Amino acid sequence: MMAALSMESFEFAHPWLLLLAPLAVLPLLRRRRDALTFSWLAWLPPDPWGRAAGFLWRALAVLAIASIVLALAGPGRPEVQVPRTGYGAEILVLIDRSRSMDTRMLPSDWRSIDPLNRLYHLGRGPQKALVARELLTEFVRERPDDRFAVMFFSTRPIEVVPFTERADVVQAGVAAGGVGRGLSDTAVGRALIAAAEKFNDRAYSGSRIILLVSDGGGHLDDRTQRRIAAALERNRIALYWIYLRSYNSPQLSNPEDVGNEMSPELALHRFFQTLRTPYRVYEAEMEEDFARAVADVGRQQNFPLDYFETLPRKDYSLHCIAAAALCCALLLAYRLATLRRWS
Repeated sequence: MMAALSMESFEFAHPWLLLLAPLAVLPLLRRRRDALTFSWLAWLPPDPWGRAAGFLWRALAVLAIASIVLALAGPGRPEVQVPRTGYGAEILVLIDRSRSMDTRMLPSDWRSIDPLNRLYHLGRGPQKALVARELLTEFVRERPDDRFAVMFFSTRPIEVVPFTERADVVQAGVAAGGVGRGLSDTAVGRALIAAAEKFNDRAYSGSRIILLVSDGGGHLDDRTQRRIAAALERNRIALYWIYLRSYNSPQLSNPEDVGNEMSPELALHRFFQTLRTPYRVYEAEMEEDFARAVADVGRQQNFPLDYFETLPRKDYSLHCIAAAALCCALLLAYRLATLRRWS
């Protein structure tokens, strides 16, 4: 890797300023006041220290001017991409931001509550969106080798963070979902198409998943289903759905329940089961269920992952400025010593 970096091209931010480089020869030009008149040169005693000092101050002046010109031109190493290998996956986190996500999950002890009084105690659970943000933030923090992207969706998909290995950026993107309130509609079909197409222009380097976090579903038309299935298969993407089930919502694990047959959640689940790419669903009624689902996703997606890390441009202007300042300081010291000697 270091060999690859050393062979990278060297660039200047303002190369036209290098036209000022000939100014560095000015200290080498002879001036009239530098000439002394003697009747016979043989009378001059040998002065090796004076010759060395004269050469030194001219060299320092040349170096100072040249360093200033280089600093103005902005030398540096251009932005490069370095291949890396880690263990993890490319994960696009697709988070439902509809109004239903502002409701609350079931409390941990909801099954032990008297059914006659259960409805009065369901509001004690944590907010769905808040639980999702907190646990997903922890999930990102614990997987430093993954590359994450974040999208929210309600009536339409919104890209928040493109694919990056910067965990702090991803965490900030997930936290941004707490701003404002969501809308009433949930266009999960459009969101899945947009999420799958984010992998279109990316070279396949390892495990890929879309982590869908939603409490709702949808009856998708045939054209939307075909587009979703084709995009997932083309980009070899696995789909994981963390289904945040509400109290009156259908159970995907028990489709024989009354009313399940017409529910959008079950319709979406059955469509996902027809995909030719891997699919898994997690039903989360309580915060503990969500935590177990996120942990299970983390255990499964831990395979070798090849990716490119973008290293920003490295500026060398400060080195040139430091060299020019040192030369000027030495020239000033030499001048002060010469004046003190003459006085």
